[in-house]
Amino acid sequence: MTRIAAVHGVLAPYRHTQSEITDMVARNCLPPGADRRVLDRLHSSAGVSSRHLALPLDGYAKIDGFGAANDIFIEVAGELGADAVRGALRAAGLGPQDVDLLLFTSVTGVAAPSVDARLVGRLGLRPDVKRVPIFGLGCVAGAAGLARLHDYLRGWPEQVAVLLSVELCSLTFQRDDASMANLVATGLFGDGAAAVVAVGERFPVTPATEVPATAGFAAGAPAGPSVVATRSRMYPDTGHVMGWDITGSGFRVVLDPSVPDVVRRLLPADVRAFLAEHGLTPADITGWVCHPGGPKVLQAVGEALDLPAGALDVTWRSLSEVGNLSSSSVLHVLRDTLARRAPEPGSPGLMLAMGPGFCCELVLLRW
Repeated sequence: MTRIAAVHGVLAPYRHTQSEITDMVARNCLPPGADRRVLDRLHSSAGVSSRHLALPLDGYAKIDGFGAANDIFIEVAGELGADAVRGALRAAGLGPQDVDLLLFTSVTGVAAPSVDARLVGRLGLRPDVKRVPIFGLGCVAGAAGLARLHDYLRGWPEQVAVLLSVELCSLTFQRDDASMANLVATGLFGDGAAAVVAVGERFPVTPATEVPATAGFAAGAPAGPSVVATRSRMYPDTGHVMGWDITGSGFRVVLDPSVPDVVRRLLPADVRAFLAEHGLTPADITGWVCHPGGPKVLQAVGEALDLPAGALDVTWRSLSEVGNLSSSSVLHVLRDTLARRAPEPGSPGLMLAMGPGFCCELVLLRW
C-alpha cells in the first residue's frame, strides 16, 4: 500500500475577514449604487469567517484582463508551490533529490512551461524527475491526485511521489459581474496550496524513535496513513452543474444551485458500494476527510450518508478559517485531521471530493 509520509499546507499572504472581502466584491462586481443586500446575505451565509488572498484587496481592481491575472497566477503559484513542497519534504525527512514523480494540479491558472516544470530547478529536483501537470479536475483534484499517486506507486513501490496543488481562486473573480454564481463564488473561495509526499510499500525506511505530533512524520520513517483503495465516478448528464466558461476576461464560474441535490441523489450509493467491497459501512469510518464545498454541500453529504454529529467538524472548521481552496482544500483537511485528532491506528478513513464532470473521487485510508 502507499504510505502518506507528510502533508503540508500553505496559504496566500494576505488574510482578510469575510466582511472585508465582501466590501471589496461590492466595489468591484456590483453596479454603482446597486442594492447589496443579496451579496451580503450570500457572503454571510457561506460559513466563512476569513480567507487568504493572493493580492491586497485594492489590487483586484487593477488587474487588466485575463493575461495579467494569469501572470500573477504564475508568479504566486511558484512561490506557494515551492513553500508547500519544501515543507512537505522537510516534514517527511526527505530531500528534493529523493523525488521520483511530481504531480501538479490547478484549475485557476495556466502555464507553459507548467508550474511544476518551473519548480524543478527552483527546488533542486533531479533532472530526470517525472512530471504530470493536470488541469480541469477542479475541487476533486486533491483526492484524485492522491489516488493517482497511489496508482503510480503500486507500479514503482520503491519510489517517492509528490502531489502539489495550488489554487488562486480570487484571481478568477469576475469584475462587473453581479451574477448569482459569481457572487456565491466570491463568498466561498480562497487561495492556498498543499503538498503531499507519498512513498511506495518497498520504500526503504529506518524506524523512527519519535514521531512528532504534526502532519509530517519523523525523518526517514513515513508513519502516516496508508492508501488502501480508490474509486473514481463520473455521473452522466451533470456536466452543466460545475466548471468554467472561458471568456476574454478569464475563468467565469459555472456553479448550478442543484449541486447539493445532485450530491444527495448520487453520492450515497457509490460511497456505500465502495466501502462494502472492503467489508465496511459508513459507520466504520473513524475519520472523514471531506472537501469543504460549501455549507449546503456539506449538509447534503452529512444527511445523505447519515453521518453522526461531529463527523465533518474538521471540514467545517477549515471552511470557516480559510474558505474553499478548490483542490487544495481536501489536502488541508487531511493535514488538520492528522494534526488535530488521532484516529485509532488500523481503523479506516475516507477521503472524498467532488468536482466538474460532475464527478467524485473516493480514497480509502488506513490510519
